[in-house]
Amino acid sequence: MKYVYLLFVVSLFGLSTISIENPTTAAELGEKLFFDPILSLDTTISCASCHIPAFAFADTNRFSLGVAGQQGSRNTPSSMNMMMRERFFFDGRAATLHEQVTQPIHNPVEMALSVQAAVSRLRGNEYATYFNAIYGAAPDSALLADALVAYIFTLESPGNSAFDKWMAGDTAAMSASAVRGRTLFMGDKAKCFDCHFSPDFTGDEFRNIGLYNASDTLNDVGRFEMTKDSSDLGKFKVPGLRNIAITTPYMHNGMFQTLEEVVDYYDEPTDFVQGAMNIDTLLQKPLNLSAQEKIDLVAFLQALTDEQFVGE
Repeated sequence: MKYVYLLFVVSLFGLSTISIENPTTAAELGEKLFFDPILSLDTTISCASCHIPAFAFADTNRFSLGVAGQQGSRNTPSSMNMMMRERFFFDGRAATLHEQVTQPIHNPVEMALSVQAAVSRLRGNEYATYFNAIYGAAPDSALLADALVAYIFTLESPGNSAFDKWMAGDTAAMSASAVRGRTLFMGDKAKCFDCHFSPDFTGDEFRNIGLYNASDTLNDVGRFEMTKDSSDLGKFKVPGLRNIAITTPYMHNGMFQTLEEVVDYYDEPTDFVQGAMNIDTLLQKPLNLSAQEKIDLVAFLQALTDEQFVGE
């Protein structure tokens, strides 16, 4: 575990790939695969191409680019803190992380390689030896998913953010502004905690925050695409907020570049989007936040950044 964590820390300082010569655990094998473009059609794209370690395993582009420069349709979320999550992707189409991790491989816009072809590649090189040593079997789709999941499970926040330290009794860990922001976050005025609860600041629910109005630019139906339930129209999975300050841009469509814009949006959504359909009742009235309250909320969100990312 220490070895895997060391490699994770090293990756934060600019290395785009990590070479593990002889992985001996499922997590080390998964890490090698995560950084290896072998899983894409033209061997140009790896998982880490879009889930960038230095940005809490998210992407700084509004939409990530896949094979042949193809552009995705939703913003890439962080791969961190997935161990306790329920359902995956913004529309929740994957019930488990094991199901989720192979979907980008065969997605024609992302890595564009069938899982069967990926497995065949792995069986034709040194990976076959690694899988046999670790699993006692040749690579297959289930073991490929298991190795990737084992690595992702190592990417849990270590609980060393300013917020975590403050909660542990270090009253100087968060600024006065951040402390006020936490009070707002938890309270009835800002209503953040209604959706962003649990240790990772998400309830794993699907919510419509007003970013669907059937226009040319806001026509993603979200969860409805999976369920065909009209009550799910425009709903998307609520993301966790740990490390949110370094995972810009924001929202499923990456339409906001700063946390300040996000807070402004929640304060009064109609200033940004007209004719939103099926919007959650929490957002049907302005929050009427003051300028100082907005600053305080942003300060609190910044305090959720893991220590190893601070100053990056």
